[in-house]
Parts: sequence; structure tokens; C-alpha cells
Amino acid sequence: MDYPEKWLKNDTLGEKIINNLRLNIISGEIPTGTILTEKQVSTNFQTSRSPVREALKVLANEGLIDLGRMGAKVLGLTEKDVDELYDVRFLLENFAFQRVMNDFDEEKVRKYTKIVQKMELSAEQDDYLEFSYYDLLFHESIILDTNHKRILYTWNNIRHLLLCLLIVATKKRFAEEKDQIYKLVQNHEHLINVLHSQDSDRLYSLIDEHFIDTKQTVGEAYFSEKKGVAK
Repeated sequence: MDYPEKWLKNDTLGEKIINNLRLNIISGEIPTGTILTEKQVSTNFQTSRSPVREALKVLANEGLIDLGRMGAKVLGLTEKDVDELYDVRFLLENFAFQRVMNDFDEEKVRKYTKIVQKMELSAEQDDYLEFSYYDLLFHESIILDTNHKRILYTWNNIRHLLLCLLIVATKKRFAEEKDQIYKLVQNHEHLINVLHSQDSDRLYSLIDEHFIDTKQTVGEAYFSEKKGVAK
């Protein structure tokens, strides 16, 4: 499984290596326990060892691999890892949604509606990759609109892992639960309406419902898909 090239067009070679390795580790196409060597990876990407070495350091910092003398052992993500990622995401976005609601004007309604329309179009075209991208973009735009550099810094540390999880889970849902995809589009439309109405109580309730559902469905779909790949 590879990132669409257009997502990587502004990335350095090292970032392209990181993104593709990360996605293949999280998707299970590079199974847990696999040993990755600099030589092997550099050969696969037709590059020198230097960008590979830096890529492996980043993945180790994310907890996806364990660097050793004989190579990097793939760890992947455990259920606890996924739970913790979504706990952090909930804390960040709960703050961000509440903050953005204070000046959620017609311009922002149009901005976020366009993103949701692209999600819906991606669903109609059966493009799970584009759907995943716009799903995360919706939430990332909320983070950016807080204009809060510490929140953004924390978000940037988890966004790539979240996108990979979304890609894996969304691929499965497109194949097996397409009706749930359109329900997800509706949930984002509801978030826009509540933000515009500035109903803080309803917003908190909706965010809570959305993240409980997302955490559960992503977790279930992700680990189910990984088992399928392992077979």
C-alpha cells in the first residue's frame, strides 16, 4: 500500500520513505516482528542509506520500530497505542472545537462544507484514500483555526499516525460497511451546524459521541484488517 504520489509531491526523499514505511507497517503489509535493514530499505527505494537512517529514527521515535544492531524490528501499533492516540486526539480537538466555535461565521461554514462535500464525492467515487485525506483535513483545519502553536505542535506529532489508521480502517469500511461512510459524512455536517449555532452543550455532546464512535470503529476495523493481511 503506497501513499498517493500527489500527497508526497512536496516531500523530501526521506519524508517519502517515512510515509510509505509508516503506512505499510500500520497496515500490516510489513508484519510485526519483521527486521528492516538500512541496506534492504535503501535498495527498495533506490537511494543511499543516509535518508533511510533518518527515516528509521523517526519511525523509532513514533514507537513503530525498535532500532537494534542487527536492524530495526517492526513493532506496529498495539490496542493500547491506538487507544492512547485517540485519547490525545479527543483532548486536542475538544479544546479546538470549543475555541473555534466562538467565531464560526458564514465564511467558515462554507470552508468546512466544501471539505465535507469532497468527502461525499470521494465516497461516491469509491475512493477510500481521498475520503481518509479529507476526513482528517476537516479535523486538522479545526486545529489550525485555533491559531494555537502548542496545540498544533502536539497535533503534528500524531497526525501521520492518525491518517494511516484512518486509511486502513476506511478501506475496510468502504468494502464492508459503505452505509457507515455516508453516516460519517452526516456527522461532519452536524458538527458544522452546531459550531455555527454556537450551542456549546450540544457541541460537547456531539464531539463526545463522534469520538467514542470513531475510536471504537477505527480500532475494530484496524485490528480486523491487520488480521486479514496477516493471513
